[in-house]
Amino acid sequence: MSSTSCFVSAVMATESSVWNTCNYNHNVTFFYNLVGKNISVGWTPRDSVVIGLGLTLCVIVVLANLMVMVAILLNRRFHFPIYYLLGNMAAADLFAGVAYANLMLNTGPWTRTLTKEQWYIRGALIDISLTASVANLLAVAVERHQTIITMQLHSNMTKRRVVLLIVCIWVTAIIMGLVPSTFWNCECDLEDCSTVAPLYSRRFLIFWAVLNLLTFFIMVAVYTRIFIYVRYQSRSMSQHTSEMRHNQTVVNLMKTISMVLGAFVICWTPGLMTLLLDGLLGKASHANSYEKYCLVIAECNSLVNPIIYSLRDDEMRRTFKWILCCLCRRGAHQQREPSTVEINSPLPEETLGFVQKSAAQALCKTQDTNDKDGWTDPRV
Repeated sequence: MSSTSCFVSAVMATESSVWNTCNYNHNVTFFYNLVGKNISVGWTPRDSVVIGLGLTLCVIVVLANLMVMVAILLNRRFHFPIYYLLGNMAAADLFAGVAYANLMLNTGPWTRTLTKEQWYIRGALIDISLTASVANLLAVAVERHQTIITMQLHSNMTKRRVVLLIVCIWVTAIIMGLVPSTFWNCECDLEDCSTVAPLYSRRFLIFWAVLNLLTFFIMVAVYTRIFIYVRYQSRSMSQHTSEMRHNQTVVNLMKTISMVLGAFVICWTPGLMTLLLDGLLGKASHANSYEKYCLVIAECNSLVNPIIYSLRDDEMRRTFKWILCCLCRRGAHQQREPSTVEINSPLPEETLGFVQKSAAQALCKTQDTNDKDGWTDPRV
């Protein structure tokens, strides 16, 4: 009995000593001062302009990626695993736009008012968006590898498996985003504090940067192998028209996805290298002098993908035009007859090239009338 009580007392004493050595009672400002990262006292005109432009960019990012998700939902020709994954990529970019907006609304002099929980949430949102994007790109790489090796355009993956894969991607992203706030931080080891993210552990930043950079290299290697295989198959393929057209479709889709991957690697590598240098060198890396530029580049990546889709994919571009045309028609109709809008009027399925005689629907006259049988009218 006495030995048990002694053991309990020893455990409690150990926990008490650990608690005393940890700095749980210090606020965010303490950690910023510890690593020498200044928190501005007031807003300068330059800061206000930067915040205004940044928030405007975040709104554009959210709307652009929301349009990608709506396009994939409405166009039946996009109802395949690869496009579901690209839609999830757009969801990750949309989430990134929200995360950057939250960062800008809680930066500068506002940082002093943040609790540690709020500060961790601010960083976790960005970590979640990055992890979701990386995991999604890796899933796309694996799906394309398994599909194109058999020279198919779309995989035979069921919708249930795609949904399960998407859920696993977001669960993994959320877990990785919560790691720094739960146990891997520098509150119990002040010498391990980062200069870029003062409450984060430098060892965690090293792990985080190396993991993502290795994932980049793996994806680049997978896509390189796919392109070599497709090129080899193209040379040995017969000159039959249907086979050549199918092969060209596969190559065009691969080029689009590769551009998405390339843009992601280009935009995020500077930021990950900054975190890696900060983790390895600490204050000697002078990471605070250029981290903001890396963050801006990373934020721009969330806007790049919708631009790539609209430039590279004719079907996606036509879908974007159709969505904007429908929004313009609805807005014009509401302005003319705001009280006579019918919500539940079932309409037959129609093609994009069908143009009625009203002036508002004349906006759609420039749409291509070919190959539109795969559309779903959202009002049906």
